[in-house]
Amino acid sequence: MAELESHTISSGKTVFVARDEVERGAKGPFFIVYSTEDAESRWGYRCGNCDSFDTAMDTMGRVECTVCSNVRKPEEWDAAHE
Repeated sequence: MAELESHTISSGKTVFVARDEVERGAKGPFFIVYSTEDAESRWGYRCGNCDSFDTAMDTMGRVECTVCSNVRKPEEWDAAHE
């Protein structure tokens, strides 16, 4: 099992970043973040470009950092959605 880094976010909650679980973004990687230390419950992403936890995902699976605009393209893309 991967080693997780614990971080306390602005709400006071502790989350766990898996530095070895990444998804490619335009400006830097997105690291998978878990809400539990055993990595059973996925919480979100941490932007590898600016280290922010403030990310958003849309219904197509596109992830965007709201601080630096780092973007991960959707896993499945359909031109009909443009």
